[in-house]
Amino acid sequence: MNTSAVVAVRGKIPKSDLMVLTPLHPDRLLPADPTTRSVARTLYAQVRQLPVLAAHGHVDARLLLGDQPFADAASLLVTGDHYVLRVLHSVGVAPEALGLGGRPVEPTEVWRSFCAHWDDFRGTAMRAWLEYQLVELFDVELPLLAGTATESFDAVGARLAEPAFRPRALFDRFGIEVLSTTDRPGADFAAHDALKSAGLNVVPTLRPDELTDPTRPAWRDAVESAGVASYDELLAHLRTERQRSAEHGAVATDHGHALPLTEDLEPVEARTLFGRLVKNEAGPGDAERFAANMVTQMALMALDDGLVLQLHTGVVRDHDGPAAARFGSDIGSDFPLPVHFTTGLRPMLERVGDEPGLRIVLFTMDESAFSRDLAPLASYYPAVHLGAPWWFLDAPDAMARHFAATVESAGYAKLTGFVDDTRAFCSIPARHDMARRAIASHLARQVTEHRLSIEEASEVAYAYAYGQPKSLYRL
Repeated sequence: MNTSAVVAVRGKIPKSDLMVLTPLHPDRLLPADPTTRSVARTLYAQVRQLPVLAAHGHVDARLLLGDQPFADAASLLVTGDHYVLRVLHSVGVAPEALGLGGRPVEPTEVWRSFCAHWDDFRGTAMRAWLEYQLVELFDVELPLLAGTATESFDAVGARLAEPAFRPRALFDRFGIEVLSTTDRPGADFAAHDALKSAGLNVVPTLRPDELTDPTRPAWRDAVESAGVASYDELLAHLRTERQRSAEHGAVATDHGHALPLTEDLEPVEARTLFGRLVKNEAGPGDAERFAANMVTQMALMALDDGLVLQLHTGVVRDHDGPAAARFGSDIGSDFPLPVHFTTGLRPMLERVGDEPGLRIVLFTMDESAFSRDLAPLASYYPAVHLGAPWWFLDAPDAMARHFAATVESAGYAKLTGFVDDTRAFCSIPARHDMARRAIASHLARQVTEHRLSIEEASEVAYAYAYGQPKSLYRL
């Protein structure tokens, strides 16, 4: 049924009667211009089925180790995805109505609330990811409607009951070659080891923020729990944790400091700062200076052990403090923060930016930093590489803006390729598919404007989808 026909009949028959199986258009997200679209089709076809390198994410390794069936559509696609929770909250769906905060709510009711607000996802990247999952994985009819929520809930549930929809089977179906998790200091890597023995390459990523960033409220407790009593002991403990994660397959560390600030403190000053901080005698700016120094220390350690240093900065986390206290951190109440990498990273880059073999990957939610800071830094310092558009920006138009803002200065060689950064397991193939369509669309315009040959564009598309993350992260 075409759009005009739908508009004509909506006032006469219930919306639910309009439900038909809506296949995803093969040219979705590709350029509208026929000539450019044809080139994009060719490029996308070359990368569409490449293996997935999920080099940074938040899926729990124990999910794959247990290999238990997913419970239901609501927990898998709604409450398990903070992107979805954010949209629902923005249109007035209370977290309690979704079963958060300990209030029991039937999964069917959670799903019904989600379906009732399906139209509110129009235009968002979440809509595209959800459509991919619902249609490509679960053969669910679209659009979702409150009146047919039971049918779609049961349809997903029927699939989830099949052996082919257990986590390990989906890992293979998604074509995941490497899945990286995010792990705090002291984490148990038994699940990673068991999965690797079973043929699933799931590797840890150390995130040491609880020990390196004293701006966090629980920093002193974390330091005490780690048995650390001095600055030198802290450095030694972190070296041990890095080595331990690398022995279990880690290829990177990840750092979620709010601001991209670095310092290169003399050891005496760093020891003094540490002493004031652990005694709760710190003055204004002490915590920030110590955290900034620890980023530089992590870079120095990366020179020794070869782990990629990832900086995810420019975020105010848990902006809605009362909601985070009631429902936890993963409800989507995080927001972009203006940041300046050029001044913030200078102390670290003057120390290590020219060191051969060092890999520093920069991510931000501050889009204004793409052309102002990130691309110029990557165009000069050998160690600096540009992470994919992240969080709010891992969307088609934002990816196009990222390419436009960075490539003319830094070139394609300084891009890491796509990193999905998700905790929603079933969204992994959807996100990588979107990124591959985005790079194909961008490169198609380069070809039709005679900036690149089709052969060069093919090489870049392959590199972005697979080759560069494999090389940069030494996978």
